[in-house]
Amino acid sequence: MEKSVLIVEDEPLIADDLSFHLKDIGISDVRIALKYQDAIHKISEQSFDLILLDINLSGERDGIDVANFINRNQLVPFIFVTSYYDEQTLSRAKETDPIAYILKPFNKQDIQVNIEMAFHKLESRSTPDLPDKFFIKDKEGLVSIAPEEIDYVEAFDNYAKVYSGSQSFIISHTLKSVEEKLTFYGFERVHKSYLVNFPRISMISEGYIFFGENKVPIGRAYKTGFMSKISLL
Repeated sequence: MEKSVLIVEDEPLIADDLSFHLKDIGISDVRIALKYQDAIHKISEQSFDLILLDINLSGERDGIDVANFINRNQLVPFIFVTSYYDEQTLSRAKETDPIAYILKPFNKQDIQVNIEMAFHKLESRSTPDLPDKFFIKDKEGLVSIAPEEIDYVEAFDNYAKVYSGSQSFIISHTLKSVEEKLTFYGFERVHKSYLVNFPRISMISEGYIFFGENKVPIGRAYKTGFMSKISLL
């Protein structure tokens, strides 16, 4: 499966150099963001397999701020690409849990080794012990729900809304944190605001996924990846 990589770098020549090296090692889907806001927009609108982040971006927000946004909103691994490695910067960067660091100046070998190691590390992560059911706090107490009973989950401000048949529950977690718990059960992000349980889908039509009478939109950035998982008879 082809990998998609976003480069967040405020120096166009360096961004182009990184893009050249990535394409030279076989990654053809490479996007570039030169500023913080551009990066946030692209991350919000498209799904990436990996993000290369320059720490020192021009403007008030830097690459570590981008990393914090990723950690709050997306399940995407990232590598810092930087010439700034003082103790204070490293301390802030470590808190975001990057996959690796690439120090400038870099060459093709630096990029290739770190990219291959990053993907290997991600693919070799062991699947954790998975619980048979989760408990959701309700006004009556703790309600049990099995992952296979969940239709989809919707982002709801700083909360998430879990839908199961005719029932729905609001939980005090972001969609990203819910995704981290449910992704091993086969749940798929199909929109920046929706996470769906693939086996529970009843129909797909005109850009929507149906669960009985309920429907969820398919985000433009997620459509290609989602449709590639569908088998037609």
